[in-house]
Amino acid sequence: MRGPDGRRYRTAVRPHHRAAATALTPEPPMSPPPHTRAVPADPPPWPPLPVFPVLRAVPAEWWDAALAGVFLLVMAVERIGAAGDLHGGLPVALVLSAAVAAPLAVRRTRPLAGYLVGAAALSAEALFVLPSPVSPYADLVGLYSLGLYAPRRRAWVGPFAALLGMAAYFADLGRAYPVIPTGVLFLWLLGWAFGYGTARRGEQREAARLLLHREVVAEERARLARELHDSVGHTLNVVLVQAGAARRLLDREPERTRELLSGMEHTGREALDDLDRVLGLLRRGAGDWDADGAAPQPGVADLERLAERLGRTGLKVRLRIDPAARRVPRSLDVSAYRIVQEALTNTVKHAGARSVGVTVRRTAGRLAVEVCDDGRGVPAGYAPGRGLLGVAERVSVLGGRVEHGPGEPGGFRLRAELPVP
Repeated sequence: MRGPDGRRYRTAVRPHHRAAATALTPEPPMSPPPHTRAVPADPPPWPPLPVFPVLRAVPAEWWDAALAGVFLLVMAVERIGAAGDLHGGLPVALVLSAAVAAPLAVRRTRPLAGYLVGAAALSAEALFVLPSPVSPYADLVGLYSLGLYAPRRRAWVGPFAALLGMAAYFADLGRAYPVIPTGVLFLWLLGWAFGYGTARRGEQREAARLLLHREVVAEERARLARELHDSVGHTLNVVLVQAGAARRLLDREPERTRELLSGMEHTGREALDDLDRVLGLLRRGAGDWDADGAAPQPGVADLERLAERLGRTGLKVRLRIDPAARRVPRSLDVSAYRIVQEALTNTVKHAGARSVGVTVRRTAGRLAVEVCDDGRGVPAGYAPGRGLLGVAERVSVLGGRVEHGPGEPGGFRLRAELPVP
């Protein structure tokens, strides 16, 4: 599929929605494999006719004006041919024919007014001049256009106006042959219903498209919010903790303060790198793609660097990673890292812990991630914040489950299990 910028897009379906929302994700630019040459595509069996693009370029109002002109011409020829039978004379008949045909020129822009004018002229023609065999078909087109182009409430005027017009048109004939006006009225109402139903289906499709657009936008906003919270928010929290420690040790331990300041500088650079990566999600270029065709993101292999970064704050991180946990799909790899990152960020911000244990292992088709600290535990009135809600969203997308609360020996414990396909 190609987007408005000419790039190719693939469709990704998120199964956790009630109605799966389809998000457009740009595919990475592809290069031809080596030792191949481009083969020109087969030409079409026949060249496209140049007349069709020209016809499509004609405005719809011009087609409506042409339709009105055709009806007027046919009705004028019929009126001239029946001039001897006309009661009010030929000029009056031609004026009424023009009043019946002309509203078709505005059948898209003024469908209700146009139809009422045409139906009134048709009734006057039938009552005072002579019923025309062509005028009712112009009225049928106007009634169909009323159902198709008018708003919902105005479109419902059509059936009642058609009933009155039919009563006037068949005022004399209806007494002798009541079946004819009944059948004609049914046909006219069927034309209105076809236009009305087509318009309503179009409205439903547009409403579904707008709803899907809102869901995709909301999902993208939530994803970017998670990225900012998980990456930039984490590194800024580490910087704040290091800044607080440096402030307290500035006078007593200048050497330790210099180490903390150096760690802050290093962590700040990492925060800028994370921010640059998240902004790259909004403005992607050819260089923003990794080998899997996605923006580069950290995974389980980067947990050691994460533990080292947190170690500069004085928190002791015990890391246990199952070698099999490093060989999981990309989505699980990134999610496991983000879950651990959020848990450690909460430990630094809220727990007041001295140490924390991180375990990532793969067993029985599941990837288990567990983080336990020895901090203050769960406070009274505890409620999950944005970070834990983001973890729950990640786990839900992947079809897993997550639990968090007080640990067995104390402190706080978070455990997530993700199914491995």
